[in-house]
Amino acid sequence: MEQIEGKIVINYTDNEINRIIQSISNSGQNVSFTRHFNQNEEFFIKLKSELKVPHLPIHHDVRMKQPSESYLKTLRKFLSELIPLLPEVFEGLTYFFDPGEILRPCFFSIQKTNRGNILYLLRLNLFFKTHEGEIIEKGTNDTTPEYRTNHLFLEGDLIPLEKIIFKNGDIEAFQIKQTISDTWIGETGRGYFVQGIWMDNDLTKFFSKLFIPRGKRIYPYYPFICKFRTIVHNLVDLSPVGRSRHLAYLENVLDFLAPEIEAIQDSLRNSEFSEDLPSFKELKDKIPPEWEKIWESFTVKPYLNDRDMKEFIVEY
Repeated sequence: MEQIEGKIVINYTDNEINRIIQSISNSGQNVSFTRHFNQNEEFFIKLKSELKVPHLPIHHDVRMKQPSESYLKTLRKFLSELIPLLPEVFEGLTYFFDPGEILRPCFFSIQKTNRGNILYLLRLNLFFKTHEGEIIEKGTNDTTPEYRTNHLFLEGDLIPLEKIIFKNGDIEAFQIKQTISDTWIGETGRGYFVQGIWMDNDLTKFFSKLFIPRGKRIYPYYPFICKFRTIVHNLVDLSPVGRSRHLAYLENVLDFLAPEIEAIQDSLRNSEFSEDLPSFKELKDKIPPEWEKIWESFTVKPYLNDRDMKEFIVEY
């Protein structure tokens, strides 16, 4: 997604796709599904029936801020079949085009709170995954394969905003409220094998473990992620009720962490995350017990799928 100086830019939205969403949202139709993670820690929804994902173009010139008509035609048809299967997932959302990742269609809504605005960002992942679907027709150097699957990979994030930027009455961009400084901490390797080291993953573990009750195992789910140089709340309940339910929780988390961010980063510059870190243990003792109640019925259970590969089911 295009980001400029901490902004998420809205280059193009499609009225026809938005009409599909609006027509389905209030239909009252709900199709049951289950929530899972695969062994690579990727979240997906498992549908009862398979859907067909069509050929899509692999390449797009990122300087072109609008999609081609052929891409839109294919995407519209696919979404007209997908959205009725998951009305609660798409309810209240608006589509927008990301010129940097055309195989990951984006949708958003603005969640208003007493303290400001939070962006809800839903992103589909339409890349073919070898173990998650069956190829109908092979792809080419320019197009993805056509395949069928009942696994829909997606991610839904609540992102704190500094402000919403308008142009001629339309949303032009979202300015993210960035509370985390540079997370680069060094390099490893030599010559062509030099790699940067960032603390983003350790910050994600620190934030998530901090608010999960002691002894509760929810791996591979991390509810609070270091992303966009801020604290993002990753959701598994993607319904309007789920989004709304976690708004106040996220704001409490942001308020709690705001004065502690610099100290947390300092503690991770020289040490990998551990629950034994003094900074972690000190903050953990300050978490109000009522904040942990939201996780009481939340469980993540491992199992083997029909290919004897490890997966996890989320229940709550």
